[in-house]
Amino acid sequence: PERTFDVGIAEQHAVTFSAGLAAQGFTAVCCIYSSFLQRAYDQIIHDVALQKLPVVFCIDRAGLVGEDGPTHHGQFDLAFLRTIPNLIISAPINEVYLRNLLHTAILQKNGPFVIRYPKGQGVIIDWQQQMQELSIGKAQLVRKGIDAVVLSLGHIGNSVIKATELLELENINIEHWDMIFLKPIDEIVLKNACRNFKTII
Repeated sequence: PERTFDVGIAEQHAVTFSAGLAAQGFTAVCCIYSSFLQRAYDQIIHDVALQKLPVVFCIDRAGLVGEDGPTHHGQFDLAFLRTIPNLIISAPINEVYLRNLLHTAILQKNGPFVIRYPKGQGVIIDWQQQMQELSIGKAQLVRKGIDAVVLSLGHIGNSVIKATELLELENINIEHWDMIFLKPIDEIVLKNACRNFKTII
């Protein structure tokens, strides 16, 4: 509790406060809803990204949020964050990868690290496994296939897993990669997908 600060409805201050902590040698974890991170766009660029400060942005409610309403839909973060230099942008497929990404983000000190995740319930019951440091910018093969390839990012990968299992019952074998990182993106996986498949989703 003594290392947690609730700055209230002040997203710009939250980001600049985190930048100040990072500039003094701390690793700051800044937690903001996706839709409200938009309000701190300027601070992300000038106070964090351009200075390559080790701020970890945990972006909650990324994607559609149902009953929270249109003001809370986190639908723009990937688009506006991709253009900002020096950002690492990631999205975990499940709770295990969320923990691993947070662990990885805290270990690396080369600049800001974004972890976006949706509102809702998890998909894994026993998720408290030993944390692992992930290779930044490397995708994970979920399923090998020959008929088509799906590249997913984040929670929607769980729907892809279910869909590929149903298609296998019809003898359609879909390859599935969990990209994990949007930036830097795994260019090797992209090139292999273009080289080996006629259908890419």
